[in-house]
Amino acid sequence: MHTKSILDDIVKGRRMTKEEFMFLHEHAGLLELGQAATQVRENIFGHNLATFIIDRNINYTNICTCQCKFCAFYREKDHPEAYVIDKRTLMRKIDEAVDLGATQLMIQGGMNEDLGIEYFEEMFRSIKSSYDITIHSLTAPEIVFIAEKSGLSIKEALLRLRDAGLDSLPGGGAEILHDDIRKAISPNKIMTHRWLEVMRSAHEIGLESTATMMMGSVEGLEHRLYHIEKIRNLQDETGGFRAFIAWTYQPGNNQLLGKKITSALYLRFLALARLYLDNVKHIQGSWVTQGDRIGQLTLYFGADDLGSLMLEENVVRAAGTTHNMEFKRMVDMIRESGRQPALRNTEYQILRVL
Repeated sequence: MHTKSILDDIVKGRRMTKEEFMFLHEHAGLLELGQAATQVRENIFGHNLATFIIDRNINYTNICTCQCKFCAFYREKDHPEAYVIDKRTLMRKIDEAVDLGATQLMIQGGMNEDLGIEYFEEMFRSIKSSYDITIHSLTAPEIVFIAEKSGLSIKEALLRLRDAGLDSLPGGGAEILHDDIRKAISPNKIMTHRWLEVMRSAHEIGLESTATMMMGSVEGLEHRLYHIEKIRNLQDETGGFRAFIAWTYQPGNNQLLGKKITSALYLRFLALARLYLDNVKHIQGSWVTQGDRIGQLTLYFGADDLGSLMLEENVVRAAGTTHNMEFKRMVDMIRESGRQPALRNTEYQILRVL
């Protein structure tokens, strides 16, 4: 095998095999991968835009029975820092977000035994009655937890939440979609087939979603490949994933500890994800875990989107990593990369070219 001939074929539209993925990860030059990923992105979009969204990440509770080993955010029910957000605080946070131009809410939280589906239905209906804003909320593990606690099937729970105002699902809770890794880092969380079942069911009732990956904990490259293969296969089936987002494990204030994955490995994988996931249109670069300079570099490695300004983010921050982003800095960062910044909505429709 030769890296150039493989990459040339993939740029022209041939689907990458698993064997080629492993070969390219091992043998292709980093810049070579970046150039191929950039070309594929340009083939898809045909424009020079790099997009982002303004949203607010609201954690409705930090009480969680999962107690994942990589998580520094959760608290047990009797912990002095444990909370469930009250309605006044929730609405104040949304008011602030709307005033700052947010078009999306990402509402997520822990597996709290005291919160049934009625809690979320009431929350979503209250939001929709007061605000014209997209509710892009609840991860697959939360959906399963809510369904089981309420005696519902996954699809029944999703239908009720959709009818109450849920618009789409974030990809959180995926971590690595390989059960050996899931048992090692989050043994109390849903296994791979259940995450995929939630996404399949959501797509079937018109709730599109994103797909994510937390890379760099205890998994190997073969597990990351297994993960994106599962994403690609389900996308072939449903077409419901809007974007793929890889972010890196943060080894602070949690049971796993360890060390951060290098930026070079992150960029290598990002470029390969763009090439391998030929049926997922949008690839998001992560400045939240990598910082703004590496976030900027993702635009040279296949990313077409830089996610959100994230007016509030607590989970990564709890692990000791804090990268803040202001509107002007995001715009400048994109322009400095030679791209044209554009504000988008949850559906990746362009709202304004900046």
